[in-house]
Amino acid sequence: MLPNKEGQRVPNVTFRLRQNHQWVNVTTNDLFAGKTVVVFSLPGAFTPTCSSTHVPGYNQLAKVFKENGVDDIVCISVNDPFVMNEWAKDQQAQNVTFIPDGNGEFTEGMGMLVDKSDLGFGKRSWRYSMLVKDGVIDKMFIEPDEPGDPFKVSDAETMLRYINPEAAKPQLVSLFTKVGCPYCARAKALLTERGIDYEEIVLGQGVTTRSLQAVTAATTVPQVFIDGKLIGGSEALEAYLTAT
Repeated sequence: MLPNKEGQRVPNVTFRLRQNHQWVNVTTNDLFAGKTVVVFSLPGAFTPTCSSTHVPGYNQLAKVFKENGVDDIVCISVNDPFVMNEWAKDQQAQNVTFIPDGNGEFTEGMGMLVDKSDLGFGKRSWRYSMLVKDGVIDKMFIEPDEPGDPFKVSDAETMLRYINPEAAKPQLVSLFTKVGCPYCARAKALLTERGIDYEEIVLGQGVTTRSLQAVTAATTVPQVFIDGKLIGGSEALEAYLTAT
């Protein structure tokens, strides 16, 4: 049975990070003292569930967490600093702090170090999340102790529901654009003025006009989607934002 350490202090550990090509020491005191921090820990960088769902979920909801009193979101994995830095770049998760627990000291102190030798991983972290207030664990969501890599309770939405069940989640906004398009620039400016985060899909970067037409039935850009609904170009977006 994996231990639930609610009410206890986090382990006292010094992490070794690489920042600007230099070794840097970061302590648990640096990460948690005087702060409210959401932590999620996972088996490994670049692994499927971790990359496709776990990290993106917390990154996308970071603004909502901040609005509800969370100072930082920290991802901890038993990987070395070089791997964690490259994974952070690949994920483009600017709202998450990636912490390498290379020796597994923090994870072992949490009672979450498990043997993944059958996968060739060696010792790794079990998947869990926790809310830490000034170094004390307020709440833990530990994945069930069952075969495989369960992902049922340590996700961002479960943590957000615990912090504030009424918290409003952000709209999911994506727009097709083209380099040098003034209407695209206008659409992005409109979204930025409203403080709305968006995903930009640029034609020519693995996306063709045919792809655009297949998805939107249009050949012009920008084409804006909000929560799965096609809004249209910059004028349609302005009208939509004015009406909401």
